[in-house]
Amino acid sequence: MVILSLVLLLLSVQWSWALEDPLLPFSEHLDPEHKVQLKWGFDEIQGTILFELTVSTSGWVGFGFSPKGGMTGADIVIGGVGAKGSYFTDHHAQGNSMPVVDKQQNYKLLSLTESDGKTVIKFQRSISSCDENDLPITDLPMKLIYAYGQTDDITYHSAQRGTKELNLLKYMPRVNPPNSNFFDITMVNFTVPAKQTYYHCKIMKAPTFDHKRHIYRIEPVITNFDLVHHLLLYRCPPSVTEPFEAECYTGVDGECMETVAVWGVGGGAFEFPEVAGLPIGGNVSDFFYRLEVHYNNPNKTAGRVDNSGLRFYYTSELRQHDAAVLMTGLALAPWYAIPPKAKSFLTYGMCDTAYIPKVLETPHDLQVFSVMLHTHLAGRKVRVGHFRGGKQIDLLAVDENYDFEYQEVTNLGKTKTVKLGDKLLVECTYNTEIRNKLTWGGLSTSDEMCLAFLFYYPALSLSACVSFPDVTSLQSAMGATDAGTWLNMMSTKTWNDTSINQYQQTLNRIDQYVWVMNSNNNGSYNKGTFPDLKVIPSAPCMSGSATKSLALPSLLLCLAVQGASF
Repeated sequence: MVILSLVLLLLSVQWSWALEDPLLPFSEHLDPEHKVQLKWGFDEIQGTILFELTVSTSGWVGFGFSPKGGMTGADIVIGGVGAKGSYFTDHHAQGNSMPVVDKQQNYKLLSLTESDGKTVIKFQRSISSCDENDLPITDLPMKLIYAYGQTDDITYHSAQRGTKELNLLKYMPRVNPPNSNFFDITMVNFTVPAKQTYYHCKIMKAPTFDHKRHIYRIEPVITNFDLVHHLLLYRCPPSVTEPFEAECYTGVDGECMETVAVWGVGGGAFEFPEVAGLPIGGNVSDFFYRLEVHYNNPNKTAGRVDNSGLRFYYTSELRQHDAAVLMTGLALAPWYAIPPKAKSFLTYGMCDTAYIPKVLETPHDLQVFSVMLHTHLAGRKVRVGHFRGGKQIDLLAVDENYDFEYQEVTNLGKTKTVKLGDKLLVECTYNTEIRNKLTWGGLSTSDEMCLAFLFYYPALSLSACVSFPDVTSLQSAMGATDAGTWLNMMSTKTWNDTSINQYQQTLNRIDQYVWVMNSNNNGSYNKGTFPDLKVIPSAPCMSGSATKSLALPSLLLCLAVQGASF
């Protein structure tokens, strides 16, 4: 009997995992009784949002967006499965009365089923407003309304209605799994130097556990918001066996390069999707970790004490997948220069996943669900192009209005698959119009970076997948015979639109060093060239029609007679 119970439990867990839809990663019950469940996912680049509404009824279902939480001005869809087939129509409400059918039907019905006392409607619409009767979906919390009946006679819903406010595009789940707790990894009474930019590193062990746990939520613990610019936690390779604390990149800390967690100024807490968590304990319990804190102290204030770091919430209830973070983009190394006086200068860093099998024995595809994009003060835009078979298939992530003071890990809206062999091209746009000198790649806030940290599952033992220009090829292409001549050429050049564009084109066409690094700092180094990154236009406003619709006049008649209101 015990064995049978275990088998049934395993099957039920596997079945629940099988039901996970990477296009619908978010889920909330809209009502206290859990009779109305909304699942959704979105693609901001394509400009579309996908919904799946499950309601415990065999009757009609209404769902929509409301300016204030009531009927007036609401954007509504009504659907169900009746005696004559399924029906699904787009409406708008002018008051507490019959919703008016939109002349332009901008919701696309994908499926509509009814069984076992439940109605499931899957539909899609544009994120933006397609006509004056559609409410645009923004990155602010929105009031969602719902109502339903027990039959397909669309009569007054009585108490079977409600309102819930959700931030659909910046959704952050907040779960409280059983057997959960937290631990902190922070600096301890560290006195911040009176320097404009300073990176401090502390290598330590995390709490040890006999069995593996999953971290499901990460929160910043910041004691000096005006000084702490970003935090990074890295896992060290087995070769690092002792604690260490000093200025970053001055000792053994440089060996710890496998990113585990990221926080940037302006960001908040981050929670993992229900199918994945960061592993801690078990077979990774003996590893050391490096906490890196970037202090930005422009006034060079002395004597400030800091205890900043990260808080990790964990549970013994393991999730389906181990999650991980992969650093991609432009490798942080000397000899990369951004010219002054540039209105829009582009840099590129490429991850070629075709080289992952060279550093891992059992590689697999990456299911990417979140990303953090990172540049410094000159950064204006960041885009991550996704290429397969030599063609661009998507933009994995985009920030067209990058803000140095507001950096956070953001959900992609759906899980995107990066197959082995795909290329990811990280493009950063910089503005240096007010600068008179070259801006170099480096750690300082006044230097620059171009990185994209990808959150994905299942975890691989990887630390970085990046690229850097072949400096010898760059010097040769610019007519320099050695590094000294090239440096002098760069520092004395008259930078204007023509010379900036020529330098841009040279950087783009020369060979690039592309490398992949595993968790033990073993790398594969290769040469390659960049593909051309293009803007992928958003999908046009869509239109949808009811499938096997009931007669529209009878539907409106029911609404009019009953004076239906949500």
